[in-house]
Amino acid sequence: MKNCTFILLLLATLSACEPAPEPSSMNPVNWKKRSVTLNSADSLHSGSTYLSVYSEIYEHSEHRTYGLTVTVSLRNISATDSVFIKRADYYNTNGDLIRTYFDFPIFIKPMETVEIVINEIDKHGGTGGNFIFDWATRNKNLEPFFEAVMISTTGQQGISFTTQGIKI
Repeated sequence: MKNCTFILLLLATLSACEPAPEPSSMNPVNWKKRSVTLNSADSLHSGSTYLSVYSEIYEHSEHRTYGLTVTVSLRNISATDSVFIKRADYYNTNGDLIRTYFDFPIFIKPMETVEIVINEIDKHGGTGGNFIFDWATRNKNLEPFFEAVMISTTGQQGISFTTQGIKI
């Protein structure tokens, strides 16, 4: 019996020493490697886009929520020009800034997609989380496209849905 107790204590100690999982993929892409200096002499078309995301949704009532994994896609829909994302801010349901993923210009190559993943255990955004992206393009007719996919599965059941950004 003493051996069983020792093993249980050892297992409890080892599991307590494991690092906690990241609440979000804060840096799925090395943002610094994507950084670019924008020349003020370039005639760039600038704008901002709002994107709603849900890190959790209500289940059964307003007192119980269900966590979701969020994949935010930053897409360049141009086949010829890079687009530049100048800032990516994530806000919670109450409008409080949770985090800034980057606050310097990054480039996205033609037809490339860059993603931000918010893990299912990260409920900071709540039921009304959102992003604001500031961006710039050379061609005012081809703005970046922002989309989010929210998903969760339990056993053989799953839920998923998407949202799309709107220019503000």
